[in-house]
Amino acid sequence: MRSADIRIATGPRLHYIEYGDAGGEVIVFLHGWPDSWYSFSRVAEQIPERYRLLLIDQRGYGDSERPDGGYGIRSMAADVAAFLDALSIERATIVGHSFGSFVARRVALDHPARVDRLVLIGTGWAGSNDVLRDVHASLHDLSDPVSRAFARDFQASTAFAPLPEAFFEQIVSESQKLPSRLWPELLGSVIKYDDRNELARLAVPTLLLWGDRDALFPREDQDRLVATIPRVRLRIYPEIGHCPNWECPKEVATDLVAFREEPPNHVAF
Repeated sequence: MRSADIRIATGPRLHYIEYGDAGGEVIVFLHGWPDSWYSFSRVAEQIPERYRLLLIDQRGYGDSERPDGGYGIRSMAADVAAFLDALSIERATIVGHSFGSFVARRVALDHPARVDRLVLIGTGWAGSNDVLRDVHASLHDLSDPVSRAFARDFQASTAFAPLPEAFFEQIVSESQKLPSRLWPELLGSVIKYDDRNELARLAVPTLLLWGDRDALFPREDQDRLVATIPRVRLRIYPEIGHCPNWECPKEVATDLVAFREEPPNHVAF
């Protein structure tokens, strides 16, 4: 595991963690809200070292810079393309969880030549639903530093399966790095985002990973995505919540590698 920072053409300095072979096929991981690269740490540890894994702290999150603006989903997707440019990477598999899944979708829509395959974990049909709007309404009285109890309660509400205590406490610590002003701004960017009319032109092979105890995005969302995205497959994890990458990392890593290693012309849908 290697920690690094890079300044990208779209402006901010992004922090990222790198695992594996620097010359290997690239997989980029985009975390959820209000997380950081650490959200994918348990998955990365299960993936063969022949891959080059890049776990990004997106703009505003974790140890990346927090500019005054640029927190819309399209801007965050442009950051990912600029990140690939900065590292001289032509194409990559893009993996996104929750908030990061909407960014990943936008990368594939705006920069299709840069995306080999797309893996969406805990994604939704749309970014706006009753649950997220209620969470957003609870954020307006936040102040710095964000209460650890508040961060813990939210993060605990997203998982169903038990988590290792040390891992979960670090998840809480990572979420506290996000300034109070960005909690509502970043969640609001998902709520405002709507790519439903564009999903039918997603040409890249796509894998949906979803826990059947997901409290944020229901099974109905997954079925609508399957009916809309042309080359898509759905994998359901029983007794798993919104965060399969936290809750069943070995299974996520196994499914991700199997999907990545299928020949492009033989990916079954």
